[in-house]
Amino acid sequence: MAYCVLEVCRHIINYSNEKKYEISNLKLQKLLYFAQGCFLIDKDKPCFNEKIEAWDFGPVVPEAYHEYKVYGATNIPPITHVFKFDKDNLFKSGYVEYKDNIITDEDKAELNEVVDSLSKLSAIDLVEYTHSQKPWKDAYIPGCNIEISNSAIKECFMQYEK
Repeated sequence: MAYCVLEVCRHIINYSNEKKYEISNLKLQKLLYFAQGCFLIDKDKPCFNEKIEAWDFGPVVPEAYHEYKVYGATNIPPITHVFKFDKDNLFKSGYVEYKDNIITDEDKAELNEVVDSLSKLSAIDLVEYTHSQKPWKDAYIPGCNIEISNSAIKECFMQYEK
């Protein structure tokens, strides 16, 4: 089962803060791309269903970008509360304490491994790296935000498995 990308973001953000790693929105976007690639190879399934697009600064998941763009280039603080929307009764909507209990422990371990392995690289290092990869290069057209397919990501990541 693939997760909602915002659940994946929350885990990555909180784990990064716990480990004292830098986690800007730009770096988060690249970590999502690498997490997707690792899940496609190691688990033969996507980590999340939301699409990844080729933007000027590399792969971006629009839903995640818009959720965290308020932080600009600064570090995103730990997620302690999330907005819970109640479609049946709007008056019951509001912020609730965030509990990282949706992602399985096995999948959290996979995400943590991705974050740990890329923690020493800056967001700009990761941008440059993704710019050198075929999925972004093939999809990128300035200003068009073209989707990068999971099949293109998987094909690219398969070469690292050999």
